[in-house]
Amino acid sequence: LRPDRKFEVINGGASGYSSFESLINLQLRLIDFRPDLVIYYEGNPCRVMDFQHRTPGNLRAFVQVRMRNLKTGNSFETRFASTEDLQTAQLETKEMQVLYDDGSDLHVMDAQTYDQFTLDNETVGELRAWMQPEMRFQAEWLEGRPIGLKLPSSIDLEITDTAPVMKTATKTASTKPATLVNGGTIQVPEFLGPGEKVRVNRNTGEYVERAE
Repeated sequence: LRPDRKFEVINGGASGYSSFESLINLQLRLIDFRPDLVIYYEGNPCRVMDFQHRTPGNLRAFVQVRMRNLKTGNSFETRFASTEDLQTAQLETKEMQVLYDDGSDLHVMDAQTYDQFTLDNETVGELRAWMQPEMRFQAEWLEGRPIGLKLPSSIDLEITDTAPVMKTATKTASTKPATLVNGGTIQVPEFLGPGEKVRVNRNTGEYVERAE
């Protein structure tokens, strides 16, 4: 991989998956299904979102699966016979670090090799607002392309604007709105002011505690 390599959106016309047979890791029985598993379906890498084992009366058991095509981003449902063998994709997990956001692309670095890459907005998606400089995250790679990003459940962000600190404010005081460096607004204790960092729950968008 060369430095500053750019990854565009993985879409139906993208190349890079023609030799998918070489990435087969193992034969998988349906009983081994689990969420986030990546398998090949009709030649395309797909991530398992949800599944249900079903046995309709005297008919043969099958598994109803909801998946997302990692080339197109489209979600769909299909079913597999309980005796069917599936092929899993061999993923590589890398620890990455955010360098900077130039307004168009997000520039990141492999924390182990220091190779640098740029990720477009469609690859990063809604996670972009949380990805601040120096933050580390996990990325799943398939055939030299990132197919999944995993961020920490809580993230430290700086307060850029909020009401002045009240002299009588305590740790049990009421809260006030505060604007964060990523543009988001949350409720924080009144004893916090601009320039201080807070820990935010990424899933709920709520204040957790003052950060170091």
